[in-house]
Amino acid sequence: MKEVILIFDVGKTNKKVLLFNRNLKVVLEEEDRFEEVVDDEGFPCDDAQKLEQWIKETIRKYLSLNDYQVKGINITTYGATLVYLDKDGKRLTPIYNYLKPLPEQVIEGFYERHGGLTEFSRKTASPELGMLNSGLQLLWLKRIKPEVFKRIDRIMHLPQYLAYLVHSQVVSEHTSIGCHTGMWDFERMEYHAWIKEEGISLPDPVPVSETFPMALGGRSTEVGIGIHDSSASLAPYILADREPFVLISTGTWCISMNPFNQEPLSTEELREDCLCFLGVHGKAVKSSRFFLGRIHDLNVERLQEYFFTNEEAYKAVDPGIGLISQLWESGEEGQLFFRKGIPEAWVDLGVDYRQFGSFEEAYTRLMVDLSRLAVHSIELILGEKDRTKDLYVCGGFAKNPIFSIILALTFPDKQIFTTEMDNASALGAALVIADKIWERTTVSLDLGLSEIKV
Repeated sequence: MKEVILIFDVGKTNKKVLLFNRNLKVVLEEEDRFEEVVDDEGFPCDDAQKLEQWIKETIRKYLSLNDYQVKGINITTYGATLVYLDKDGKRLTPIYNYLKPLPEQVIEGFYERHGGLTEFSRKTASPELGMLNSGLQLLWLKRIKPEVFKRIDRIMHLPQYLAYLVHSQVVSEHTSIGCHTGMWDFERMEYHAWIKEEGISLPDPVPVSETFPMALGGRSTEVGIGIHDSSASLAPYILADREPFVLISTGTWCISMNPFNQEPLSTEELREDCLCFLGVHGKAVKSSRFFLGRIHDLNVERLQEYFFTNEEAYKAVDPGIGLISQLWESGEEGQLFFRKGIPEAWVDLGVDYRQFGSFEEAYTRLMVDLSRLAVHSIELILGEKDRTKDLYVCGGFAKNPIFSIILALTFPDKQIFTTEMDNASALGAALVIADKIWERTTVSLDLGLSEIKV
């Protein structure tokens, strides 16, 4: 019978179950899709009842397998969501969606009482993001649904609630409480004073590696406390014990994460969409965001319409290092796209496509100019005392040769790697509890690295 760690990787739509062996390789993976329901105000949200039932039934199923012995269980999911329990330990409300609009009256006067929006955001490393600042969900419930708020006995973020369903322990941990929640004071490294002033009681964070021994299916199983998915996806790189690095996660957003920059978040960095969150070791991870994928897709759609190409045409564009280098070295003076910044609708209507001889030429210029903006976002988090040796690029743009080459041209003193690692968040959730389960020699993690050289 093979010993395994069971991981729930809970996305908004897709819900995965994975089994990891002692070498932290996936030996089994299953996936489900859940349709959203609506909350008590008619706004879309996760189906809490179905999710709870799925977790309990899945654990029963895997505990009964003859081929595997489940030695550990952990959960990773999105963290910007709070769950409220009554005095009997029962969930009080739907799992409210962090995209739910936040009425202005909820925060009326709030920021002014705490030094103003800029100072509050700086101290909590949390740009103003509405309900994505999960602490504001508490204010919303207190102001809009006071009768429900009065019945709250305990509060947890979603990763900890889903773990609570297994071990029944009410806990908090740094990766959930420290991710743009507006709850954590990054100067004092404790809950912000407003939590106590509003009469809110929250559990003190414990290490994300914490587990609780449970007798499940007649065997002893270590159950983790859950982990925020963003920090979980970063954990394999941190725990691989490599040189200081920046992880550049690309897709709809280009999110750059630097676990080695401990400089306080500045007001200017906040203005440029930077924030900090707490990583698996409870230390600040400075991050920046740029809407790379969405801006790319909208502008490519317009190029496709003009040049009558199919929607896959851009994937075949590989102009070579020479042309990319030439366009890059032309600097901002040679820039054609986004000379005046990013328009509100994300599409640059000011570029005359007649100057391009082909779709390939136009796309290359678009990617060079767009990459210049992404590079600025990355540079924001390097810090004055930059120690990083490696840049890891994962996600969709890791397969874009123009983007990768420009990173190599921009940072000649660093090694640039593309990385293809499946199920990074699930692997991170397994990694943080593995040492509680097995006395392990160093496991060689396959980060799927390919070095980019120019």
